Amino acid sequence: MIRFVNRNRELNILNRDWNNLNNGFIVIYGRRRIGKTKLIEEFVKDKKGISYTAEDTSKKIQIREFKDAIASFLDDDFLKNQEIVSWSSLFEYLQKVLDRNKRFYIWIDEFSYLLKNDKSLPSILQKFIDKFLRNSKIFFIVSGSLFGLMKEKVLSNSSPLYGRRTRDILLRELNFEHAIKFVNFNFEDKLKTFLTIGGIPEYLLVASKFKTYEEFIKQEFFTHEGYFYREPYFLLSQEFKEIRIYFSILNAIAYGNTKPSEIANFVGIKTREIYPYLELLNAYGFVTREKHLFKEKLGIYLIKDCFFDFWFNFVHKNRELIERGAYELNKKKINTYLGKRFEIFIKDNFHYFFKDYTKIGRWWHKDREIDIVAINEKNKQILACECKWQSRVNAEKIAKELNEKLGYVDWQKDKRKESFAIFAKSFSKRIKEWQGKPVYCFDLKDLEKAMKHKTKHKKFLKSK
Repeated sequence: MIRFVNRNRELNILNRDWNNLNNGFIVIYGRRRIGKTKLIEEFVKDKKGISYTAEDTSKKIQIREFKDAIASFLDDDFLKNQEIVSWSSLFEYLQKVLDRNKRFYIWIDEFSYLLKNDKSLPSILQKFIDKFLRNSKIFFIVSGSLFGLMKEKVLSNSSPLYGRRTRDILLRELNFEHAIKFVNFNFEDKLKTFLTIGGIPEYLLVASKFKTYEEFIKQEFFTHEGYFYREPYFLLSQEFKEIRIYFSILNAIAYGNTKPSEIANFVGIKTREIYPYLELLNAYGFVTREKHLFKEKLGIYLIKDCFFDFWFNFVHKNRELIERGAYELNKKKINTYLGKRFEIFIKDNFHYFFKDYTKIGRWWHKDREIDIVAINEKNKQILACECKWQSRVNAEKIAKELNEKLGYVDWQKDKRKESFAIFAKSFSKRIKEWQGKPVYCFDLKDLEKAMKHKTKHKKFLKSK
């Protein structure tokens, strides 16, 4: 089973910093299950140092466990038998016994659990860095999953540690190219899996135990014992105190309420009160505000994290049926959801297909909407795209509709060069132009080819 995929960029950065032989205070953070621990384990596997994983327990136990890890590395019986009850005492002792000229690492995983128990810890660590670490060759790494605590207590300009870090890495999801290496499905099922759980390594490992996408979601989402059945409760309760409000906001957006006034009305609070919650959810990566391509003041809120989007659309809505073991998979609704996420996926991976556009986004006007519009401001090119999670799509019909809708887009009219792109599972009829305008058709086979980098961009488009 695959345990570590890609992360070459992050590993190269860490190894480069290590090889500089200077001191380092490295902060690595990101959501749970994203692979922080695996990344650092891969980095330190051929290096000497101290590794300690904090647990959500009492401060006394945390200090004792970290002390024991240090004593074991230093082979220090005195420290092992010494009773230390404060972080300041422990770090003062370290300044006396650590060899500042020796190259080794100190790694505290789940550092946010320590921050929860002792608000003075950032100040204590700041003094340790200023008085000792800065003049040493020691590589100090802290990693944490509680996004809010790591941002506020370690990275913000109000933190005593501000300006002390030599590197901070926000670990993000794996992209599609690397995520699909976890699962041995056909390409369509790989894509459906990615549109459901994204590029979270731990989630992908769960999916890798199954032979098909349908088998995976039935077992792990729609059973009382499923891995994902309670996951959002745990993740949100770790980050937010007012979990009921945040939960309701995500539920509102999943139900199709995308404007702040609609969300506030669903939740039961005033519209002006909803903005701080939306801003925090946006900062944490749970939601995103999608702007109109040409009118930035126009925007709608969408669930950015596809796992949360799927869960609120299907598990939360049907939890009573799932509890009774009576839920039956509604493939039509699943396909509607996949169609929505397919559009987002294409926009996020637009560079695999087109590289000559300076801005891309969504366009809408009254009851008309274009999934993706891309423009090249220098060359006055505009590309209108439709994403269809359907088989046997008639490209001629879609191109005609796009051409009509594009007529309402008020950008460089009479000067621009227009073209169209259609993304679908498959086509009943492909075309290469509509009324003299280029049309690019991409089915799942084309997507697979593009994602595997089997061909260069221009050659790929030429073959279309």
